[in-house]
Amino acid sequence: MKSTTRHHTQPVNVDGVTIGGGAPIVVQAMTDTDTANAKATADQCSALANAGAELVRITVNNPRAAQAVPEIRALLDDRGVTVPLIGDFHFNGHKLLEQYPDCARVLAKYRINPGNVGRGEKHDSQFAAIIKKALKYGKPVRIGVNWGSLDQDLLVRLMEENSRRVSPLDAAAVLREALVQSALLSAKMAEEMGMTTQQIVISCKTSRIPDLLTVYQQLANNCDYALHLGLTEAGMGLRGITATAAALAVLLHGGIGDTIRASLTPTPNGAREDEARLCCNLLQTMNFRAFSPQVTACPGCGRTTSDFFRRLAAEVESHVATRLPHWKKRYPGVENLNIAVMGCIVNGPGESKHADIGISLPGSGEHPVAPIYIDGKKFTALKGDSIPADFISIVESYIEKRFQAAP
Repeated sequence: MKSTTRHHTQPVNVDGVTIGGGAPIVVQAMTDTDTANAKATADQCSALANAGAELVRITVNNPRAAQAVPEIRALLDDRGVTVPLIGDFHFNGHKLLEQYPDCARVLAKYRINPGNVGRGEKHDSQFAAIIKKALKYGKPVRIGVNWGSLDQDLLVRLMEENSRRVSPLDAAAVLREALVQSALLSAKMAEEMGMTTQQIVISCKTSRIPDLLTVYQQLANNCDYALHLGLTEAGMGLRGITATAAALAVLLHGGIGDTIRASLTPTPNGAREDEARLCCNLLQTMNFRAFSPQVTACPGCGRTTSDFFRRLAAEVESHVATRLPHWKKRYPGVENLNIAVMGCIVNGPGESKHADIGISLPGSGEHPVAPIYIDGKKFTALKGDSIPADFISIVESYIEKRFQAAP
């Protein structure tokens, strides 16, 4: 499913994590804790990193937050969590980076929103102040444009220019043009100050998928900056998951995008880590990355009136999640494993043969035997109440034999 070619972008190094330049697509996430609470923020950074986030963005919005950043970094380092931290600045980033140099030094990258650095005469000088700090400390920047906080001076100018056209564009087209121009003009200004294309990542986010696709296609056609993808507000629950997957899948399949984030609205008491997990699942489903063994399971039908195969699929998923940290240390490449848990004879044997290891459970009215297939060939058959334990034991043995144990 993955595109045969990727849009060429310049590589950007973020404390050892490479964005762009043909490197693997990077998963990002963002905390929603009060950054001034260093322990709570470090805890969430750790959880996001464990869930697959390779870069974590934190809000730096006031002096207390800026003061906490070095402590957050120290807490993570003490735990052996090396995930780079990105500082998210709006309105007062130029002041905070000046007043809190330890914060400026510890952050791996700065995120700048051109629409929120200042209006009128203050815009360029305050944007320049942040770029100067990035240059001083050798930090890359993401110029992150959002349609909800677009540079109003730029938008007004483009609207006025559009009104004088013989055939004016519709308002949505002008808005898209403003998003792209805001990003590219800001990047050009950063380069004029001394930054290189290998220090700049750009993004132009909207919450409307058609606009997002058009904007990123324009960016891909007009620059070679590394591109960060994401809907600015994807939504909650199934809607947010669907919107994120739909938008990002189209762009990624078209070869556009170097790093991604799922901006999900957490359900009450929901796990913040879901946004990282969604990105990992999307990249793995599209065959861009492998993060965890894939468990293929059928949806069930009238042939699977028993919920046995569902319970077995859930048990296998849980076992994989529990054992994965150990497996990854001991068995390099185990994340590429494909396991099938199927519910009847229709697609069960075939799907199990396509997997590395699979089980085809008996459907309603079928002989109560579950054949096991390994590397496309029938290995054995299981029956009785011990099928779950026996199958998981076979999976463990297969992993041990197939993947060379690390010394």
